[in-house]
Amino acid sequence: MTDTLITRRDQPRIETAARLEAEDITIGYDGRVVSEHLDVEIPPGSFTVVVGPNACGKSTLLRAFARLLKPREGRVLLDGRAIAELPTKEVARRLGLLPQTSIAPDGIRVSDLVARGRHPHQTILRQWSHDDQTAVAAALAATGTTALAGRLVDELSGGQRQRVWVAMLLSQESPTMLLDEPTTFLDIAHQYDLLRLFHGLHREGRTIVAVLHDLNQAARFADHMVMMRDGSVVASGAPSSIVTAERVHEVFGLECTVIADPHSGTPLVVPC
Repeated sequence: MTDTLITRRDQPRIETAARLEAEDITIGYDGRVVSEHLDVEIPPGSFTVVVGPNACGKSTLLRAFARLLKPREGRVLLDGRAIAELPTKEVARRLGLLPQTSIAPDGIRVSDLVARGRHPHQTILRQWSHDDQTAVAAALAATGTTALAGRLVDELSGGQRQRVWVAMLLSQESPTMLLDEPTTFLDIAHQYDLLRLFHGLHREGRTIVAVLHDLNQAARFADHMVMMRDGSVVASGAPSSIVTAERVHEVFGLECTVIADPHSGTPLVVPC
């Protein structure tokens, strides 16, 4: 994978970063409530990382932002408009989601799966075009999966599949990207490659919202963090202001020391 995403000549035109917010939402599954009266605002153009212990509501919040989970109360707003009321294709053009687990159709090739990211841009009058082909090629190159284009997705390793799913998301060219544990199945080198890729997309104008388990990776790449526990937001803001030894102990129950990362200067959690 390469840090250089797309050359300026081929770089896609990204819409203005959207304002995404949850307003007094209550969310859950079946009869279980995960979060009540939750207010979360994602700064436009930010790289926001949501962190917290297992089962604290991180992925549930992301599903609500992606319109996959309807709040029981409250609403999710996209640029001030209720996302539930927007046309499906408009939402798909403006929000891209990488879920925690993805299942590809049997017998599909990598290039065809990545091309599915272009579906929100197509209509009866606008079918496959040169722009679509360019977007797919750029997404494959950015994720280091060009050589896999002709292979069946079923034949790939877990890490290769994850990068292919990321390529499909990139081909969608959405200005806001929602990522639920995007480094799953990846070794540490590819984890950092992928996070650098998303950091580059953020610097080019996209809003990135990611759920991560690694607090040090979150602190290094995010410019905005949301820290959750038991379905509630404990703190939000710049990593330098919210990643403290006291708060890590409060949220994760971990005794630690927080020092400056020697390479990035960002907070680095060292367990005691």
